[in-house]
Amino acid sequence: MCTSFLLKASDGGAVYGRSMEFGMPLNSQLMISPRGYQYQGIGVDGKAGTGLNWTSKYAVAGMNILGLPTYADGMNEKGLVGGLLNAPFTAQYQDVSQADSANSINSSQILLFALTNFATVDEVKAGFEKIFVNRSTVAAYKNQTPPVRVPLHDANGNSIVIEYIKGKLVITDNPTHVCTNDPVLSEQFINIGNYANLTNIEQKPLVVNGTTYQSPSSGNGMHGLPGDYLSPSRFIRALFLSKSVPTSYNTEKMVNAAWHITGSFDIPPGAITLTADNPYGGGVDGIEITEWMIVADSKNLIYTVKMFESTNVYAFDLKKINSDAKDLTYLKLDKPQMPIQMN
Repeated sequence: MCTSFLLKASDGGAVYGRSMEFGMPLNSQLMISPRGYQYQGIGVDGKAGTGLNWTSKYAVAGMNILGLPTYADGMNEKGLVGGLLNAPFTAQYQDVSQADSANSINSSQILLFALTNFATVDEVKAGFEKIFVNRSTVAAYKNQTPPVRVPLHDANGNSIVIEYIKGKLVITDNPTHVCTNDPVLSEQFINIGNYANLTNIEQKPLVVNGTTYQSPSSGNGMHGLPGDYLSPSRFIRALFLSKSVPTSYNTEKMVNAAWHITGSFDIPPGAITLTADNPYGGGVDGIEITEWMIVADSKNLIYTVKMFESTNVYAFDLKKINSDAKDLTYLKLDKPQMPIQMN
């Protein structure tokens, strides 16, 4: 389970929020990749180097998974930001021949390739039409092909979603700026119409034959907003919560608003218990948790993370990336809880 969204600020900023839920420990760290780093694409045989190899054009900061040198979420120095979202029932990649292997990557590298090569979503669209995403497996992911879709947002506030459906590349402009898991994005769009009645504006009491029926509290405009953890429900919740934020908010206020919205998707431990055969991960009767949450400020290039273990917010400033670095850097986000002592 994952939920992502984008907020546009009154001062031209764009703020991205995202939660990462999974049923198996992802052991994520903050990974920093410099410009000029040489990446090895994973080919159809599942080996690094037999796919499309490339040199990073942009520096990136983000979260890796399972000890792999790739991104599950991240932002580059041009403000392009996005993440891998699980799509186990719909993601099906291209049937790449051995001859085309050298122009292909593994699905776990989709976000890595986008963030290290492109500055805008239009560049992403053009770039992905020129490469393949193969069906090779990843050993660290139980020897499976990672089934993902990828929402991306640029610093101008433009949004797309990359999907591979029935073996074909589908890139969709996303005016909602919201993305969750299955079903495919086009079906999520259709579902929006079922909630046309929702509004953040308080409604007047209902009057029937001269008798007034008052709402028991404020919030009646959002009555019927789905609160469960299913991905179509989370899509609707993220859409209406994000579009309700006052448009007058500047980037600083939008960052704060984004943290409040991501909190709506934080799973209390034990609320979702997975059986061993569940496609969302996990061991025998494992619980799915919100392993980490992200808020990224594309205007000021600040990438912030909150881990499951504490309420600490870790901030990384991409403007301060060491441009002379030669290797990937990994930072553990495991500081003890740091309350502000008041007495």
